Amino acid sequence: MIEGFGTIGTLLFGFAFYYPLFMAYYWMIGALYYYHHYEKHQGNVDSPPQLPQMPPVSFLVPCHNDEKIVAETLEYLLLHQDYPDFEVIAINDGSKDRTGQVLDDLARRHPRLRVVHLAQNQGKALGLTTAALMTRNEFLICIDSDALLDPHAARWIMWHFLSSARVGAVTGNPRIRNRSTLLGRIQVGEFSSTAGLLKRAQRTYGRLFTMSGVVAAFRKSAVHEAGYWSPEMLTEDIDITWKLEIAKWDVRFEPRALCWILMPETLGGLWRQRLRWAMGGVQVILRRARQLRSWRERRMWPIFLEYVVSMAWAYTMMITFLLWALGKFVDLPAAVQVPTLLPGFSGVLIGMTCMCQVAIALMMDSRYEKGLFRYYFWMIWYPVIYWIINVFTTVVATPRVLLLRSGRRATWRSPDRGIHTT
Repeated sequence: MIEGFGTIGTLLFGFAFYYPLFMAYYWMIGALYYYHHYEKHQGNVDSPPQLPQMPPVSFLVPCHNDEKIVAETLEYLLLHQDYPDFEVIAINDGSKDRTGQVLDDLARRHPRLRVVHLAQNQGKALGLTTAALMTRNEFLICIDSDALLDPHAARWIMWHFLSSARVGAVTGNPRIRNRSTLLGRIQVGEFSSTAGLLKRAQRTYGRLFTMSGVVAAFRKSAVHEAGYWSPEMLTEDIDITWKLEIAKWDVRFEPRALCWILMPETLGGLWRQRLRWAMGGVQVILRRARQLRSWRERRMWPIFLEYVVSMAWAYTMMITFLLWALGKFVDLPAAVQVPTLLPGFSGVLIGMTCMCQVAIALMMDSRYEKGLFRYYFWMIWYPVIYWIINVFTTVVATPRVLLLRSGRRATWRSPDRGIHTT
């Protein structure tokens, strides 16, 4: 028992501070194995593999109130993508600004661009499904309307599809464009140590929890078998990942398929984004839990269990904090006393482990983006800012998902994209 803590307080405090420590080493080991086994000896971003064939590709770009940014995204895609046979389908999802006019102007200048106008905001999932049904091409690459896709990304993605007929989807490697604030700089390291490192580890251990919605490629026949994107899900990327994997399609991560994106740089924007992510994760867990009872779905069990335990960790952190705060005003029973939130040596160990995880992640991604380590020491703030946000968003997300009206369509609004810098 920790000195001064009650029995229950000791258990809560121990789980709250040692669970992240265990998971950090679990992810680092898996990611390092992936890196040395699959990635280290392959080519760099600018030297994509020679493909035996070049089947046509459709780029799908859903848009909503994006008049200020969508032209840059589409023109960069149309003019710089190093792939011979492709089309671009932009979906104007009931925008109230000049997005539709901007898209029509671009279409008149670029014959490879087709524009779909939806009269009302139907949500990203329905927009993607509409565009997928409009194209005859088997391979779809979906990017967000604020994303700049690396010129060689399509070749790296298609390398996976052509290597195996069971590859149903490939997710790319999102990189942060806006880095002028503390939140922006921290997210550079966060995306390496979560979006990058975790996906490498999850590929080692079995299945991905989610593709990155900002850059995700699909085999159309796989999406058709899985039932396309679900319009009522708040995070269509998590849901389609699980649908494909439950249908026994392979979902892969390609770290060289870079995509430069804009992220929130205000606490309010970050809160709204992470709350939607948390609600989407809870939604998928609740919906897919029954499908995982079969032994045939055993490879999905680790990511299911990890997410459920991480939800329990968030509630444990919240309960620990509440017991500590309550103990300042009333005398609590000895069993539930939490005299301090300062973790002492365990906190130093967790901090050192966090920085080690970030260093490993930046080392892996530095092959594809130079100068990443200049953001390393900004990551000292990561546990303070992002762990607190993750705890509160998880605690808030679960009851909100349980109260959602069944079958309600998940429409969208333009997110906070921070300060736009290239």
